[in-house]
Amino acid sequence: MRELAQQLETLVTSKQEAVYCRLIETRGSTPQKPGATMLIYPDGSQAGTLGGGCVEAEVKRTALTYLEENQSVIAKFELNHDYGWDDGLICGGRMQILIQPIQDETSRAYIQHLVSLLQTATGFTEVVKFGDESQQPPALLLFDVHHEMKAALHLSNKTIQTQAIEHLVSLDDRPRPYHQKGLAYLPTLERCRLVIVGGGHVGQAVANLAADLDFEVVVVDDRESIISPERFPQAHLRLAGDMEDILPTLEITPHTYCLIVTRGHNHDQRALYHLADRGARYVGLIGSRRKIKLIYDDLVDSGIRKEALHNVFAPLGVNIGSQTVPEIAVSICAELVSHRNRDGFVPGRPDRIELPE
Repeated sequence: MRELAQQLETLVTSKQEAVYCRLIETRGSTPQKPGATMLIYPDGSQAGTLGGGCVEAEVKRTALTYLEENQSVIAKFELNHDYGWDDGLICGGRMQILIQPIQDETSRAYIQHLVSLLQTATGFTEVVKFGDESQQPPALLLFDVHHEMKAALHLSNKTIQTQAIEHLVSLDDRPRPYHQKGLAYLPTLERCRLVIVGGGHVGQAVANLAADLDFEVVVVDDRESIISPERFPQAHLRLAGDMEDILPTLEITPHTYCLIVTRGHNHDQRALYHLADRGARYVGLIGSRRKIKLIYDDLVDSGIRKEALHNVFAPLGVNIGSQTVPEIAVSICAELVSHRNRDGFVPGRPDRIELPE
């Protein structure tokens, strides 16, 4: 959803019309999973995707029909032979898609609340009533990170609100979209911050790729010229200075990822000293196993807890046989995404470094 934030904000502040589509439930093989979003404009253009040609053409036709009628519905799409795909691809699944015209002041007001929640960046959950065969438009509810309802659309009675609250899951658990008793829950999670210590070739390559993977990138280096806007155009923050000054005061939360890819052993050790035991969601350290073992030995002698070092991901990256800087960046980002999306699980990890006795 975040990739559509700018377009949604424009729809709120302008007289432009569109249909906002959310994939709320799937069964079988489908090109996208619940939570996928797409905006469809009256001229047939779009932003976002629900899975490409396998279904989007039919969704567009359906959505534009309901735009003319200014009617919100849950539409079902069976991905079978009825579509007659030119490429022979038949997914064989079912998709239920919320089709919501953004046309009048009521719908714009609801989207305004959604945009406001997006801008807070702390996360929220949209709940959609589906599976109701009545002709009533589906009820939509927006809950903030504290499970307080901030907005609703087509909410006919308080029972739905009570039922929705009953099954809300804490966003700290980073839940995927789910459904309970005819209600679809579409969480938008807090964007994870990625602190990259070291602005060299690997740090630069990881930063640019990680920004496209929906990490909020912060880069730290003692050389201001190295972390220039030209080298890190998508970085949220660029912090130049001695890491002894920057890292101890840098905010680290349970949603923070820390990556240490500096230009030398001593810099890596100093960075890990300040980050290993700060409660970050992930700490990763680049380097050979020998170098990492030496750093661990020194840090244990400096008073860093062995438990904290045991949780460090080192050496960095999923084992894909990477050789070049771009390949190393891909292996590191694959590890970051898997850790974020799979509750800490990373396939293909090398064995952890043994800690000193």
